[in-house]
Amino acid sequence: MGTPLGRKAHLLMLVAVALVSTPAWSSAWGSPATFGPVFEEQPLGLLFPEESTEEKVTLACRARASPPATYRWKMNGTEMKLEPGSRQQLVGGNLVIMNPSKAQDAGVYQCLASNPVGTVVSREAVLRFGFLQEFSKEERDPVKTHEGWGVMLPCNPPAHYPGLSYRWLLNEFPNFIPTDGRHFVSQTTGNLYIARTNASDLGNYSCLATSHMDFSTKSVFSKFAQLNLAAEDTRLFAPSIKARFPAETYALVGQQVTLECFAFGNPVPRIKWRKVDGSLSPQWATAEPTLQIPSVGFEDEGTYECEAENTKGRDTVQGRIIVQAQPEWLRVISDREADIGSDLHWACAAAGKPRPAVRWLRNGEPLTSQARVEVLAGDLRFSKLSLEDSGMYQCVAENKHGTIYASAELAVQALAPDFRLNPVRRLIPAARGGEVVIPCQPRAAPKAVVLWSKGTEILVNSSRVTVTPDGTLIIRNVSRSDEGKYTCFAENFMGKANSTGTLSVRDATKITLAPSSADINLGDNLTLQCHASHDPTMDLTFVWTLDDFPIDFDKPGGHYQRASVKETVGDLTILNAQLRHGGKYTCTAQTVVDSASKEAMVLVRGPPGAPGGVVVRDISDTSVQLSWSRGFDNHSPIAKYTLQARTLPSGKWKQVRTNPTNIEGNAETAQVLGLTPWMDYEFRVLASNILGTGEPSGPSSKIQTKEAAPSVAPSGLSGGGGAPGELTVTWTGGTSWQTARVPGADAQYFVYSNDSIRPYTPFEVKIRSYNRRGDGPESLVAVVYSAEEEPRVAPPKVWAKAVSSSEMNVSWEPVQQDMNGILLGYEIRYWKAGAKAAAAERVRTAGLDTSALVTGLHASTKYHVTVRAYNRAGTGPASPSANATTMKPPPRRPPGNISWTFSSSSLSIKWDPVVPLGNESAVTGYKMLYQNDLHPTPTLHLTSKNWIEITVPEDIGHALVQIRTTGPGGDGVPAEVHIVRNGGTSMMVENSAVCPAPHPDAALTHSVAALILLGYLQL
Repeated sequence: MGTPLGRKAHLLMLVAVALVSTPAWSSAWGSPATFGPVFEEQPLGLLFPEESTEEKVTLACRARASPPATYRWKMNGTEMKLEPGSRQQLVGGNLVIMNPSKAQDAGVYQCLASNPVGTVVSREAVLRFGFLQEFSKEERDPVKTHEGWGVMLPCNPPAHYPGLSYRWLLNEFPNFIPTDGRHFVSQTTGNLYIARTNASDLGNYSCLATSHMDFSTKSVFSKFAQLNLAAEDTRLFAPSIKARFPAETYALVGQQVTLECFAFGNPVPRIKWRKVDGSLSPQWATAEPTLQIPSVGFEDEGTYECEAENTKGRDTVQGRIIVQAQPEWLRVISDREADIGSDLHWACAAAGKPRPAVRWLRNGEPLTSQARVEVLAGDLRFSKLSLEDSGMYQCVAENKHGTIYASAELAVQALAPDFRLNPVRRLIPAARGGEVVIPCQPRAAPKAVVLWSKGTEILVNSSRVTVTPDGTLIIRNVSRSDEGKYTCFAENFMGKANSTGTLSVRDATKITLAPSSADINLGDNLTLQCHASHDPTMDLTFVWTLDDFPIDFDKPGGHYQRASVKETVGDLTILNAQLRHGGKYTCTAQTVVDSASKEAMVLVRGPPGAPGGVVVRDISDTSVQLSWSRGFDNHSPIAKYTLQARTLPSGKWKQVRTNPTNIEGNAETAQVLGLTPWMDYEFRVLASNILGTGEPSGPSSKIQTKEAAPSVAPSGLSGGGGAPGELTVTWTGGTSWQTARVPGADAQYFVYSNDSIRPYTPFEVKIRSYNRRGDGPESLVAVVYSAEEEPRVAPPKVWAKAVSSSEMNVSWEPVQQDMNGILLGYEIRYWKAGAKAAAAERVRTAGLDTSALVTGLHASTKYHVTVRAYNRAGTGPASPSANATTMKPPPRRPPGNISWTFSSSSLSIKWDPVVPLGNESAVTGYKMLYQNDLHPTPTLHLTSKNWIEITVPEDIGHALVQIRTTGPGGDGVPAEVHIVRNGGTSMMVENSAVCPAPHPDAALTHSVAALILLGYLQL
């Protein structure tokens, strides 16, 4: 690496200069970052009512900037003078206009935000003033027409801005004219149209116009106009369209579009809409007489037709919707940092209809082409940037529907070289015999010129040493003699700097035991060995790849394991190898300075892959010819093929007979035998080798075998049921393609009707199928019964007895089996005395029991009861009726004044007796449910007295008790009490339960559930 002596002197001078130079912008290090204004809030257009009581209007503007921004405003392109005490004031960045007026303040406003970096201009905000004047005070002329004719009453709204909505009054407020097929109020003109007048239309009419502004609504009424009707004209008239939509309607994307169409005529015409060059969307509102598109798009552009039609004729009108759009950005500019003297290209693009024009602003002022600056539509180009080019730039896209702004900051930098962010590495390790790359990346603007030295010698490019154009130093075939200090010198017109690092040469990494290629079968395990030597001062790691993709050893359920015996061993084990594990394996041993790699090929043999392209041809009644294409043999020759078929729609795949019987591995066609005629089939193919059978091919297309004479007799012959006088026979066909001498090829039953057939009469039946090719064999004989009829006999005696306030027991004498069918059970019908038997409730028994408990009855109520026998055909005649009266309900009051006393092994509880009222049943005793904290399952105790004593464990601490009355009417409402031992004698006066359960058993069940829940929460 020798260097001429002349270069040494130059190097020493450069070093001296570099050591005393400092970066030009070092004073800025550590100071807060500066950036230009970025809008966070921009002004919005406003519609201000002229008659509003509001005293001010505020247009918002706020920008983020460092240093903070200052604000100015423009009105109609001219900068405003915002002086203290004037009507127009600056509050923060907001413009506040006091006592706004249309003459002085209506116009287009823009906010300008500035700081030392530059200026940006906000979007335009239009301040408009809305108004609605009064209708003329002059009386309106009456309108006269013949009854049966159409008529239009003009609204003639007063001056206004913006648009209005309209309604019409008839005679007085608020009798508004309805929107129906005969009346129509145009929201474009305000006029009222009546398609065909009648007597009910006589009267005085007033137009109501309403203005809707941002925060104000105003309505005005016109003078009344009288509608007079002359003698009725009963003639019929063809439609004549009077309210027409324009020939051209312009709309912006996203706006709502409404087309109006209304016609006179007798009968009242019906309005229909269509798109001449397309179809109407089902989401549009096409109610007569308007077509409404809620959010118009370019696809909605086209010609639309309204048709008015009645029995006398039709009339049509057409118009075109033209859709346009405000500008929308396709590409915007973003902040850029650029070196002084470099070139810059900014581009922006916008869509819109009409196509937007694009212009540029610099610090809020128009930018045009000049020296070093080229402006061409959406392209802005700088050549040889200077510091004066720094600032805020805006790309502006506009068409007649709007203007949009995209802003960005350009920071032109002039920096002396500075290594503080990216110094040369202090210690640079390198492997002997390898290559080392040392970057030199100082911060500098413009780009610095770079020189490298080793010690005091300047390095020049040679066969081993290269300094790249970006200043990177590359040394190849590194040796111990290359160790030493390397310095990068950087210089531009702003100054100089240098940075030094020390190169340390280490032993190279080498693979000492390389992996060997292998040939394995599916499911085998394999270990690929990989050992390496390396410089002992550095850590060694192993990386494995398969076909150049890193292997993930941490993947759950993975097939790879890595050896961890010692640092120099990196063996790889493949567990349960799959076909996808075949390929090129690379072992890489690496340190921070170098790496070494070796490769091995692994071949995994397995069952064949799926055959492809299964084609069916030569279809007959019982055979087809299949052909297919070979799949992958997965490194083991295919030995044979197996063919499978399934019947549709939901059959299972089954192996089929073939010709040849054994299909060799080199075959690609075979015949399938033994199929069923007139059947839908799909086929697939499986390949096998010595390692097993592979995945099946995809199913073939569906085919149907040809028809043939039946070969199997119908099975499953049975029947029965149906209507009286009928014999119903059912069977299962020999195959789905069989037919029978009954309607329908897929018939599986036949009804033989004959009035002489007695109910439930046995018949012997046999059947055979046939088709155009002939008759099939006969089935075996089956016994089938004719249809049943309802039982003809009623139970001779019935008894009914109330057992509580909501239950009664019903019993009866059984009926004998008759010849009409098989008796299934009995049906109980019961109804309240005074009600009709047709309203009876019904309960059926599931067998031939002769008694049943009827529940859910009303207390103190008399019931009539009958019983009927039933079979599959229905119910028989009713028995004689029996009567029963349910008992009075149990008392509604729970036991009160409950008190208790604990002894060592017992618990005594007392309460006041419950005395029933006159309409309540007697009390014959009490039921007590008891639960303690040791045994959560409650126990039931009965007593005929108003006290009870029970044995309890000595260690019981808490108990929950529920007491209720019992008697002929059932169980009463429970009282619940929580008992605590060592709490003395306690008493509960009232209970929260105030309503008895509708059914005593249900009440008891619910109380047990509540008791268990309370015990869980409290004990």
